[in-house]
Amino acid sequence: MPHPKPLEPKALAGRRILLARTADRARALASLLTGAGAEPVVLPLIDFERAEDQSPLDAAVDRLSAGGFDWLVVSSITTVRVLLEQAAERGVALAHLVPAGTRVATIGESSRRALESVGLAVALAPTEAQSAEGLLGLWTAAPAQVFLPQADIAAPGLREGLAAKGADVTAVTAYHTVDYPARTERRLTAELPSAVVVQDHAPRMVSPAEAREAFDAGTMDAVVLASPSGARRIARDFPELGRCQVIAIGRPTAAAASQLGLTVAATAKEPTPDGIVAALESVFANEGNPQ
Repeated sequence: MPHPKPLEPKALAGRRILLARTADRARALASLLTGAGAEPVVLPLIDFERAEDQSPLDAAVDRLSAGGFDWLVVSSITTVRVLLEQAAERGVALAHLVPAGTRVATIGESSRRALESVGLAVALAPTEAQSAEGLLGLWTAAPAQVFLPQADIAAPGLREGLAAKGADVTAVTAYHTVDYPARTERRLTAELPSAVVVQDHAPRMVSPAEAREAFDAGTMDAVVLASPSGARRIARDFPELGRCQVIAIGRPTAAAASQLGLTVAATAKEPTPDGIVAALESVFANEGNPQ
């Protein structure tokens, strides 16, 4: 995938950027921001737990491994972690859990890299509109048996869109989205492949109280919303953002933020670290550097 044009070095220099996600999921973006002269900080708002009732997921994964599905559709990087845990519980690698005859589709670039890094070929993935709509726009497969593991709060659009195209969709709750931090006994523990984890540039974590103080003082330049659920938490916990600009990772997150009354200054054209940095640059390119 081509990368955006290199940023003007002064556009983000000195900007303090809040990343509303956990540190491990923010590292790649934090690395780019640091390289651009910004100061990224993270505020974890949501976390992920195993489904309360694992039996539907276990049954579907058993069916998957037995060749019962034509397609596996992976809609998030967290779903990859769930599948890695399912494979580990069965004592096999994820590449061996998915039969050779089952094709894999995914949405995001990080999910695609993670799946390919463990030996799974991705047959279908949007490169422009990396969203449910983008995947559905590419879907020309004949009616098929489709396994769709998702979050408990997943919007119905992907499932309904696949069904409308003639697929027989088995959608199961693979994980629950919860307020940070997840319960220790239920937290997802599978490590993401090194291909999607940046080992350096660990961003500094701030507390909700520190973030609120920065918003009130006008010392936070932007907040990056990585999901609709993250937007809901920001709107709930920080009703006043002061001069802070809101950047959305993609159109669904931007729509959720707008519905919550947040003013979205820019939406990433691609839901990738490069795309988010480009969106931030578009907001600050014509402003002077912070004092």
